[in-house]
Order: sequence, then structure tokens, then C-alpha cells
Amino acid sequence: MKLCRMGIVMCCVLAVTLGLFVFPSTTLALEIDIDVAPNVLNIQSQGEVVSVHTNILIGQVVGGSVMLNDIEIEWWKSDNRGNFVAKFLMSEVKALYDGGDLDPVELPGEITLVLVGDTIDGEVFTGSQTITVIDVEPAGTGRK
Repeated sequence: MKLCRMGIVMCCVLAVTLGLFVFPSTTLALEIDIDVAPNVLNIQSQGEVVSVHTNILIGQVVGGSVMLNDIEIEWWKSDNRGNFVAKFLMSEVKALYDGGDLDPVELPGEITLVLVGDTIDGEVFTGSQTITVIDVEPAGTGRK
């Protein structure tokens, strides 16, 4: 049986299309810049929020999808340039330390925070920053 040229083209198109479903390509995450505040986390601080500033427009982000080292986002807002700013409970970020990511003997130490989320187009974005972790009693709280 002889296939015409159009038949061969159609078979190739069908094979490629089916191949995409059977062997989906791995998509790489969109890399973004982040700036964590505070960039020095004091285990003894009384702070309540860790902010993560990004260079991705707030209108491009599915806010509820954003996580920091598997910590769910508490709330979000835009900065004065319209970029996405994520807010996380400091107690949960400190728990990364308490959970064994750092040995207390090694303080001051470092921990890498990784922000991951989805865009409205279904693309995954990620950014990371390494911050310092310390265990210092804040000034003015010492015993007399």
C-alpha cells in the first residue's frame, strides 16, 4: 500500500501530537529575583512578618499559590512599582530553624529561602535568597 504525501504528513503530525501527551516535556520554572526582609533573622526577635519582595508584576501572580520553603503565604500586596510582595508569618519561618535546618551550635548560620508560585498563565516561578540566622537577645530586654 502506497501512502500519498499528504497521508505521510498527517501521520507525522499525529505521531508528534501523541508523543507530547505520552512524553510531556519538562518545563523549567521562570527564575525571578527576590529580596527577603529581614535578611538577618534573629530567633529571639519579636517580629511578626517576613516579607519577600519580587521583580514580577502582581497582576501576573496567583497569590494563593505562593509558598516559601513549603510555608503557605499569609497575605500579599504590591510595592510602589506594581511588583508582587509576599508576606509570611515570622514564627513559621523561624520554625524552619527549629525544625532542624540549622544546628544551634552553628549560629550564626545561614538558611536558603526559596519562593515558588504560579503565574496566571500557568507558569511556575521561583526565586531564592540565603539569609543569616542569629540568636541574639534584642537590646533593651536584658535583665538588671
